[in-house]
Amino acid sequence: MRKLTRRPAVAVLTTALLLLVTACSGGSAAEGGKIKLTVATFGEFGYAPLFAQYEKDHPNIEIQSRVTDFDTHFKTLATQLAAGHGAADIVAIEEQQIPKYLGVKDKFVNLADYGADQLQNQWASWKWAQGTKDGDVLGLGTDMGSLAMCYRRDLFQQAGLPADRKAVAALMPTWDAYAQLSQRFTDKLPKVKFADSAGTVFTAMLNQSPENYFSSRDDSYIADKNPAVRNAFMLAGTLAQKGQTAGATTYTQAWNVAIKQGTFATIACPAWMLTQIKEAGGDGNTGKWDVTTVPGASGNQGGSFLSIPKQSEHPKEAYDLAKWLTAPEQEKKLFLSDGILPSEPSVYKDPQVVNHTDPYFSGAPIGQIYAASADTLRPNYRGLHDADVRPEFGRALGRIEDGSEKVDAAWADAVKLGREAIK
Repeated sequence: MRKLTRRPAVAVLTTALLLLVTACSGGSAAEGGKIKLTVATFGEFGYAPLFAQYEKDHPNIEIQSRVTDFDTHFKTLATQLAAGHGAADIVAIEEQQIPKYLGVKDKFVNLADYGADQLQNQWASWKWAQGTKDGDVLGLGTDMGSLAMCYRRDLFQQAGLPADRKAVAALMPTWDAYAQLSQRFTDKLPKVKFADSAGTVFTAMLNQSPENYFSSRDDSYIADKNPAVRNAFMLAGTLAQKGQTAGATTYTQAWNVAIKQGTFATIACPAWMLTQIKEAGGDGNTGKWDVTTVPGASGNQGGSFLSIPKQSEHPKEAYDLAKWLTAPEQEKKLFLSDGILPSEPSVYKDPQVVNHTDPYFSGAPIGQIYAASADTLRPNYRGLHDADVRPEFGRALGRIEDGSEKVDAAWADAVKLGREAIK
């Protein structure tokens, strides 16, 4: 479960020296002669039972878990890397952050030194490529965030729309069709919003493009030239300007309340988000939600890697643990228990995964839906400053939602502030 994850944030390595180092050093000897390994994640990765199993199978190992929110995790990691001490033996790095850390890969163990390069075929080719540079392996892939569309069956029915997941998918094969459906929904249920936020729609659309804010050729800023960015912003911004989005930013308290109260009808949702929707909605919303395919192509939203800072006193033992945590057997367990979609084809094509359903989401065949989405996924290029620029566009869409700016003005400001964010 990722209760505290995926919020847009940035750990700026160049300012890390200004921060204080407060975390204890990882990789020390535990009591009784055991080797203590620390694992730092942003939010719960569902690892607790796996840690217990690993300790049982390896009596010489003691595992300490450090779980913090997204911002704290990456700010602390930046501080620790700059200071040269304090980092955990294994740290989780989110896919939006990977370009930054590949730029300082000398601060991490090259996992190829321990044989990780021999594991390449374990992951989808794009996932493996994300965590490598110049032959060095920065991290072993954990999950991914192939997209689907979560929707409220009851609200669709109240709006006089089909509620069957195949029929819903047929109504919105493209994002333009999604916008048209939003208008039909609003005409019938004007007090209910169609989407949770403009930012969610924008992000889902953008994640289906091979390039976003930066050129895959030379990493130059292309947000103002890339039609995919403008089209996504204009469609999402227009929904917001029409009052068809709830302005509920993902993972905030307002978002939790909106889910519980049923104030919006759709949300583009990677597999890891299903648990968060359940927790926010509570038992009273069981069977009201369903899952279908997302408009357009699949797209990826989220996913992480396990990396080992060079500070670790026990890199070999840390690698063995990271390798075990990301092995197919453990990845399968995490999907079946927590809905965390693995980035390994052998797992997401496993019959037990493909046939997995979820009663909370009206018995939706989530294994089948997300496996199909994963199989058609084509990741987009993340520029070095992606995590610096992305929040500016999110804030601009927020200004449209709160009525302080119109779409065209917000677009111009987002492009300008995005460019300034990388200077």
